[in-house]
Amino acid sequence: MERLPDCRVETALEILTGKWKPKILLSLITNGTMRFSELKRNVPNITQKMLTAQLRELEINDIVRREVFQEVPPRVEYSLTDYGRTLMPVLDAMNAWGEQHARHMSAERVEQTP
Repeated sequence: MERLPDCRVETALEILTGKWKPKILLSLITNGTMRFSELKRNVPNITQKMLTAQLRELEINDIVRREVFQEVPPRVEYSLTDYGRTLMPVLDAMNAWGEQHARHMSAERVEQTP
């Protein structure tokens, strides 16, 4: 039996999927470097605990950089890594497809309406 090649789409989706990660990434792409409180304001309805967890996962995967400044009070900033910026074309393509799909489904509903 012939073995299928490994599918790395699943690997990419592990990093990108979820309710919050695309919104966090979009905020960082749009605004550049942001403090935690700015991210929290830009991602409505996310809890502090969830934002922290999602940022940690993105940091572990070298998508987001966390920089701590030794000040009083401490300042922490988040930004995309150079590697994280390589996701921008992928996210742009996914967004374009999502818009196309929304139009397609809207047209399908219109055609099915008696």
